[in-house]
Amino acid sequence: MSINQPIASAVATGKCAIGAKSSIDTIKNGEAKLVVVAANCPQDALEDIMRYAELVQVKVVTFEGTSWDLGEVVGKPFMVSAIAIIEPGDSKILKMF
Repeated sequence: MSINQPIASAVATGKCAIGAKSSIDTIKNGEAKLVVVAANCPQDALEDIMRYAELVQVKVVTFEGTSWDLGEVVGKPFMVSAIAIIEPGDSKILKMF
């Protein structure tokens, strides 16, 4: 099952933090409900995301595509290595994981 549509829906109708630094900030603030990381997320950013997510019990899901692919899914013309879902909006992404 592809998570492209639920991610796109969450970004369009909900509230999300786009990018590794923003995602880490939302995890630290306790706002993130789910974090999606690209398969080629930089190792240092991935380690930070995993460490903070573990501390606050936030699930981290790996997107099967590259950061270019993830950027395309969320409608951005640049690489996106991570997305934190704060409010899913109309998306069913939180029920998937």
